[in-house]
Amino acid sequence: MSTSDVPSAPSHRHRAVVVGGGLAGMLAAAALSDSVDEVTVIERDVLPSGPEPRSHLPQARHAHILWSGGAEAMERLLPGVSQAWLAAGARRVPLTSQMVALSPQGWYRRWRESHYLISCGRDLLDATVRDRVLALPNVTVLDATRVLGLVGDAHRVTGVRVRRRDGTEELLGAGLTVDASGRGTHTPRWLDALGVPAAREEVVDPGVVYASRLYRSPAGDQSFPVVNVQANARAAEPGRTAVILPVEDGRWLVTLSGTRGARPTSDPEAFGPFALAARHPIVGRLIAGAEPLSEVSTFAHTAGRRHFFEKVKGWPEGYVALGDAVAVYNPVYGHGMSVAAQGALALREALAAHGVTAPRLARRVQRAVAGPVGTAWLLAGQDIFYPGATARRPRMIERILGRCVDRLMRTSTGNYTVATALTDVMTLTAPVTSLLRPAVLLAAFRGPGRPQLTEPPLTDRELALVQSPQKTP
Repeated sequence: MSTSDVPSAPSHRHRAVVVGGGLAGMLAAAALSDSVDEVTVIERDVLPSGPEPRSHLPQARHAHILWSGGAEAMERLLPGVSQAWLAAGARRVPLTSQMVALSPQGWYRRWRESHYLISCGRDLLDATVRDRVLALPNVTVLDATRVLGLVGDAHRVTGVRVRRRDGTEELLGAGLTVDASGRGTHTPRWLDALGVPAAREEVVDPGVVYASRLYRSPAGDQSFPVVNVQANARAAEPGRTAVILPVEDGRWLVTLSGTRGARPTSDPEAFGPFALAARHPIVGRLIAGAEPLSEVSTFAHTAGRRHFFEKVKGWPEGYVALGDAVAVYNPVYGHGMSVAAQGALALREALAAHGVTAPRLARRVQRAVAGPVGTAWLLAGQDIFYPGATARRPRMIERILGRCVDRLMRTSTGNYTVATALTDVMTLTAPVTSLLRPAVLLAAFRGPGRPQLTEPPLTDRELALVQSPQKTP
């Protein structure tokens, strides 16, 4: 084994290094490509050449939602990527007209379209982004390569130390290093080794376990809404969720989840009964006669965790973290991919405005990344009410905020103004402060304008598609 004594100089005027070749890493590479001469993505796995599973991404087997706020950020980073997803079989699902959702406060109505989501398997979504990024002329990947640590000091990161697949080690110099390595990030340990003060960390763990299975859609290739039965964190029982996500190739991806005391398992015989035991049995009923196309996959590493890097005094120049390296959330909210995209877009905008060598660029970017991170963290804040989610009781401000969210949710079941405002925030299209608009507050004060629905708002045509598979009524 040989080790270089000094970082290898960038072969061009400016080099950026991205740690991690997943979705966040590819988006970061796209963001950097316009502002530096060379982008090197370092990935510990060998990346697949198409929409195939990745070794260290077990959560890919479960439902992933790309909200419009994230899809539009990706489109700005990679023009044409949305059409590429659709051409590959993904679906653009208008909201809320094509979503049947039971919130903690009741069934949402299917209002006219105001937002959308992209629905497909995670492997297809990732592969489409990866293909477009790797086609950029100044982006290269070092796969089967592990990052061992950072080079530099507490004031500036100047690159990374890596071990290649043949066991040799070397130092790669970089004007900017971006950690997009995901929930297994080593940033806290790496920065500690350089003498950077530790960031505050917050953990919320409701003990959620996910179980997913693919089915042949009883509706065939006909369009069918997303079906989402949510949990109520403040109910006196464990939380259960059940989701049907129509994906490519005429399939349904069905994902169930449960907190402590009601967790799903990989037993295929228990999958349907668990879905029937959710707050409403609609998902269990819809899949009762559907043909399974896979075994049941489970995932248990779902604790929410946020590093407040933006608050670290003396954050080093030349280093940025984004995506799951900053915060991970209970996957039920579907915000991880969208937050990563908006963080990468913030990186690109800061580089375009100030340049890679600008003083305090890294701190400026880290604060910008905290914007979408904070919104998603706040929306996931309801998890704190599950027993055992934190080592402390919810604070007064958290209880007040929870009651406000309940009021908004209940009003949204019968008021288009509030429903659209909540969807603005949920899709990361608008900040949480948009809920403070006078029209929204007045509507919330008045309450729902219509009586609550007592049953899921499926149309007769949708029910007929399921009851008579492959036939149009």
